[in-house]
Amino acid sequence: MSQRVYVCGVGMIPFAKPGTSASYDQMGASAARLALQDAGLTYASIQQAYAGYVYGDSTAGQKALYQVGMTGIPVVNVNNNCSTGSTALFLARQAVASGAADCVLVLGFEQMSPGALGSVFQDRPSPFDAFDAVTDKLVGMSQIPLALRYFGGAGLSHMQKFGTPLTSFAKIRAKASRHAANNPLALFRKVVSTEEVLDAPVIWPGVMTRLMACPPTCGAAAAVLVSEQFAQAHQLNRQVYIAGQAMTTDTPETFESDDMMQVVGYGMSQRAAAQVYAQTGIGPDALDVVELHDCFAHNELITYEALGLCAEGGAEKFIDDGDNTYGGRVVTNPSGGLLSKGHPLGATGLAQCYELTHQLRGTAEARQVRGAKIALQHNLGLGGACVVTMYRQS
Repeated sequence: MSQRVYVCGVGMIPFAKPGTSASYDQMGASAARLALQDAGLTYASIQQAYAGYVYGDSTAGQKALYQVGMTGIPVVNVNNNCSTGSTALFLARQAVASGAADCVLVLGFEQMSPGALGSVFQDRPSPFDAFDAVTDKLVGMSQIPLALRYFGGAGLSHMQKFGTPLTSFAKIRAKASRHAANNPLALFRKVVSTEEVLDAPVIWPGVMTRLMACPPTCGAAAAVLVSEQFAQAHQLNRQVYIAGQAMTTDTPETFESDDMMQVVGYGMSQRAAAQVYAQTGIGPDALDVVELHDCFAHNELITYEALGLCAEGGAEKFIDDGDNTYGGRVVTNPSGGLLSKGHPLGATGLAQCYELTHQLRGTAEARQVRGAKIALQHNLGLGGACVVTMYRQS
């Protein structure tokens, strides 16, 4: 896979609270049109499409894309939990890099319901049975929703290992709000202080307040990937390309380590990042900007270490020194992240791609990271899958 893959177009619609958005197909079609418009292409140029969503019936991708065009091309529907959007991106990048296609559309959308995530099918084994059993053993807390138990338990594991204070998670949420204030596509743009995060309603005493968790939202985002030859022939934007990408799944360590950080994908993230650094010859010290999977402030903190942005056990100092924001070593989640945008599962990975593409183009306006040339994307799905993607400015 030697062909360079360019991101020549991106599109994203503002995320919305459940019950206030358009339907999934309308959102998806809107995001696809925006990406095509940004690329300067029509749907007739697209040779393959990959559509990511979690909560929806089969062929929902066709339902969305048929509103944009009906050209008979392959449309592949992708479902990989919270990493769905990036998994679709992974497949599309492979198609272009291998020469199977020269111009591919990647779309992610989600029409969510209010409240905590839950299982839809109650008449068959859950993909999370093994995860739940380990979580019951390690943290209990059966009275709170599972996602909160998973990630709150991972944060608690870090606190117990390294003495990390609750304040560190609150500082992450406050940072997210400052970044989101400059993002017109973020749902929550009100700046909150560390103290306000700590004073928010308590979900898990000593471990989590409500503001430390991202809410479910509805939304869509899309990208157009092309080969270098196609980009040259059609005089397309070649400012941003995918320099490296890796996707990982769980190993026995997830269930055998008796560590909630491993249960929520710390090892997957670590391995995916290591593969990307090896592919590109570029390490974490060279990164300018990162969009990572902050479904909870706790996951952002442990992901700093999994991606090598700081040493293991070094997250508290990394945060206190301001190395995760503007003026620091690497700006994390300049979009405001999932904590401020919300988390429409299928759209999240493409929304990250949208943000980083604009950062490397220098078109991120008030949230622009000065001189950004190298960007990293981290998208995690329990069950499990993790996709890490490195983008570079041409």
